[in-house]
Parts: sequence; C-alpha cells; structure tokens
Amino acid sequence: MKSLRPGDLAPEFALPDQTGCMRSLTALLEEGSVVLFFYPAALSAGCTKEACHFRDLRAELAAVGAQPVGISMDSVEAQARFDGKESLGMPLLSDADGAVATAYGVRRKYLTPVKRATFVIAPDRRITEVVQSEWSMDRHADAALKALGAPVAR
Repeated sequence: MKSLRPGDLAPEFALPDQTGCMRSLTALLEEGSVVLFFYPAALSAGCTKEACHFRDLRAELAAVGAQPVGISMDSVEAQARFDGKESLGMPLLSDADGAVATAYGVRRKYLTPVKRATFVIAPDRRITEVVQSEWSMDRHADAALKALGAPVAR
C-alpha cells in the first residue's frame, strides 16, 4: 500500500498510549489538529532527536490548535520508558501489530519496522500535509508547523 497523501481521509484507530490509556483518532481530533508522527524505534538516537524536537515545539503547535502524537510498533512499556527518559509529555501510541502503520502506508518489511513519516491531520480527518524524511529529524516538526500556518523559528 502506498503512503497516504494530502486530501486523503486519515484512517481511524484506537491504540494504547504510554500509560495504557486507549486513544482514538476521533477523540484526539476533538482537541484540534493532530500531527501524527511515525518513528521506527523508541529510545533510538534518531527517534529521540525527532521526538524531542516535537516536544520542544509543543507550545508553537498548541498556538495553532495542534498537538503532536507519536506512534511506533514499540510496546506500551517501551513507550513509557521513552516518555520517562525524555519527558516528552505527549501521547506515544503503541501500534504493536503494525496495523495502523499498514493503514497509513508506512509499514516496512526491511530495515526498520516503519518509515519515518508525519501526517498533519485536520479536525475533519483530512490529511493536509505528509512529511517523509529518514535523515532530517527536525524537518518533520518544522514542516508540520509550516503546514499549519505557524512561523518556524530557527
């Protein structure tokens, strides 16, 4: 399956976060836009850099009515360790069987379990931006902010 594109309807999901609380896309969107970022592995160097950049830009995202939500195939326990170590303070969802990654077209068979990809999802579940970059960890949050109409400070 190809990755979803701007204009596509984001697939609904319900997954546990790092505390075990079930989170659905519909419920997350009740608070505004969702910046859903898929990352290959909690606590790895690149994923830590990416997630920390989203953490550091939470206020800017909130100012434009959006919240970051991380998702990987790591267990709930691994997500909890990741959040605890890095003080991420955002939902980190456990897609242990990869069903959501498959639905979003980012599941892999080789290298890492998922592609590094970010989907900016409007409250009506329409995808407004897709960011794919395996090597530029800061690009995901910066491009999401730009897509949401926020200035990106450098």
